[in-house]
Amino acid sequence: MRNIIIIGSGPAGWTAALYAARADLAPLLFEGLEPGGQLTTTTDVENFPGFPKGVLGPELMELFAAQAKRFGTDVIREDVKRLTVNKDGTFTVTAAGNDEQAKTVILSMGATARRLGLESEKAFYGKGVSACATCDGFFFKGKDVIVVGGGDSAMEEANFLTRFAASVTIVHRRDAFRASKIMQERTMKNPKIKVIWNSEVAEIMGVLAGKVTGVKLHSTVDGSIADMPIDGVFAAIGHEPNSGLVKGLLDLDEKGYVKVTPGTSKTKVPGLFACGDLQDPHYRQAVTAAGTGCMAALDAEKYLASRE
Repeated sequence: MRNIIIIGSGPAGWTAALYAARADLAPLLFEGLEPGGQLTTTTDVENFPGFPKGVLGPELMELFAAQAKRFGTDVIREDVKRLTVNKDGTFTVTAAGNDEQAKTVILSMGATARRLGLESEKAFYGKGVSACATCDGFFFKGKDVIVVGGGDSAMEEANFLTRFAASVTIVHRRDAFRASKIMQERTMKNPKIKVIWNSEVAEIMGVLAGKVTGVKLHSTVDGSIADMPIDGVFAAIGHEPNSGLVKGLLDLDEKGYVKVTPGTSKTKVPGLFACGDLQDPHYRQAVTAAGTGCMAALDAEKYLASRE
């Protein structure tokens, strides 16, 4: 019987593992078959504290993992298929046909940015294509960029990017935004933002060295294709929390994010904690995810002590 099992290996999961391991709780962490979370799809990370010269996203996650393992975290590289609450309040975690038992479980499966679904998007992701203006806007100083989307997220991303970019163009497939009225007004009043209506990105163009040079825009009205020179593409069409494992077990909000008691990582099930982007629809930063991973480990430690 494990004290703590952690599901997920992004900044939240590894931080939870680090704190649990240093508390001598011998955690087991399930990495998943694609470990590392969203940072593994980024290149330079310049907003994580402690790296004044920046660090590559995959390298940062390797450092997270090495630190947690140094203090005794056990790791299994498998996707968890099922989570069961046992009658005695403990948990059974099933992966690849094998069951592991635990007194507590920390959920840190993260969220996944919705993609445009283009092959060219994959080729240039992290090389001019992004889903996070807060993370990558700095790299586009004086550049021309587009934001794809029509909701509040797209308005927020566009307005934020005007701090750095020479111009920001919102590309929306309809003739009206879905965003709230106040966000639309703020966006339309910004002199650095313009809008291309009734269009969607059909292809992202660039050079083999990994530099975006333009996009092909498809008109949703007449089907025509137009080339648009551009330096960067930001997809702002939302995120999907990876909460399928606990659907029906925990309370989720309307977008699928796990609900926790405010100011804690506690879910409605005693001994079951959630951290990182799985329960955070607002900030979605590596540093905030790591912070909630710390919270989850401390909450789990207190829970275990209360049951002794």
